[in-house]
Amino acid sequence: MDNDQSPARRIGLVSLIMMIFSTVFGFANSTVAFAQMGYAAIIWYIFAALGFFLPVALMIAEYGSALRSAQGGIYSWLEVAIGEKQAFIGTFIWLCSWIIWMVSTASKIWIPFSALIFGEDQTQTWAIGGLSATEVVGLLGIAWVILVTWLASRGIEGIAKVGTFGGLLVSSLTVIFLVVSLVILFANHGTLQEPIQGANTWFVSPNERFQSPIALLSFIVYAVFAYSGLEAMGGVMDSLDKPQKTFPRGLIIAMLLITVLYSLSILMWGISTNWHQVINHHSVNLGNITYIMMNNAGLVLGQSLGLSHQTSLMIGSFLTRFAGLGMFAAYIGSFFIMMYSPIKSFILGSDQRLWPKKLVAVNQAGMPARAMWWQAAFVSILIFAVAFGGSAAQQFYLILTDMSNVASTAPYLFIIGAFPAFKRRSDLKRPFVFFKKPWQTQLVTWLVQAVVAFGIIFTCLQPILGHDYATAFWTIIGPIFFGLIGWGLYEHQVKGEK
Repeated sequence: MDNDQSPARRIGLVSLIMMIFSTVFGFANSTVAFAQMGYAAIIWYIFAALGFFLPVALMIAEYGSALRSAQGGIYSWLEVAIGEKQAFIGTFIWLCSWIIWMVSTASKIWIPFSALIFGEDQTQTWAIGGLSATEVVGLLGIAWVILVTWLASRGIEGIAKVGTFGGLLVSSLTVIFLVVSLVILFANHGTLQEPIQGANTWFVSPNERFQSPIALLSFIVYAVFAYSGLEAMGGVMDSLDKPQKTFPRGLIIAMLLITVLYSLSILMWGISTNWHQVINHHSVNLGNITYIMMNNAGLVLGQSLGLSHQTSLMIGSFLTRFAGLGMFAAYIGSFFIMMYSPIKSFILGSDQRLWPKKLVAVNQAGMPARAMWWQAAFVSILIFAVAFGGSAAQQFYLILTDMSNVASTAPYLFIIGAFPAFKRRSDLKRPFVFFKKPWQTQLVTWLVQAVVAFGIIFTCLQPILGHDYATAFWTIIGPIFFGLIGWGLYEHQVKGEK
């Protein structure tokens, strides 16, 4: 019997949209895109939306609505389509990429926190009691992982509330930025700080590093990555209210909203930001670009309204702090979801006989708490090793990051590639069907696989062309290495079961 109406399933349409928004949409992606490509980033983001985000969202909507009672999310989708072994390996690669993301984010989250409290990034000055700034931030990251795991293990309701809160604050940050931009545009009588100079403006980057054909084409990787994370929502399918309707509606609404906001935000950064005056400086990097551009937007707003320089500085400081708040909330929302959803999809979605009983046990809140705590311990050990291990550990972390670059995209090859086999299953009820003809399924599968493969190839090719062979090697070996571990783990568990 389908128990979609059970009391445990409380996540509604609005909460789901906010959770997707918090997980997928990154306000900083628009600033990074503008810094790298200027207005020319828009066409690539639209291409990534049409060639990747839209079809993958529709595929995931079909997967999720047909398997709405499955606890495993991406694992369950792959298992139904291509079998247990391939599902295990593909989901393990996916889990590894998110674990590395957690190691990175547990430290990066303190940058927007510092911007919120101090109006700038001061994390490099947090040396306390003989500990270096890197060590202090590492300990804060470990404390954060422990806190999030404890809170998330108390139930899906709390995760949904945090995800909704993060989505609302990111939405508020985006709305404030758009309002500020429109006021500046109106006050300056339609004059843009970054002028539009003919058709080339939409195709040629002002950044010298992104003007060669190879570098230009490689930007698609940034655009595709900006839309990643949608598949993680499969882990909350069994906690939705009326999932067969709520899940596809939420995905499609969030997809349209995110696509429009990305393109609009990149366009509107040109209202307040002159690329050569604000971005083209050695002190500007992809870590602080968001706060620099928000601060500059405040200064330009004050100047456009004829306010004093001191007042303009105050407005810039306020926008910097609000950007810190929005980014901090976004990290919180996505961290809560990623601490729970991937491990739940992997552990609870796979055959329970493959795991020790204690590991797959759920607590009173229905959460795989023991597995989540094992994950937290592993993430904390990696954070500690990187923070206190000196230059060797820092190099180790760079290797991990390089390995995760392609590994974070590789699972999409599984999700997309398995879709035709999933469609051929005749024993599934399908409340939501978008691709109705077999030729439509095959065509969209080939096209989207080509887009993802294209992005992976250029991610691997770029460091080779720059003669950075070490980065190229670890980038290429990442999914292979994680896949081999997943394969070995599966074979070991199957033998143990026998």
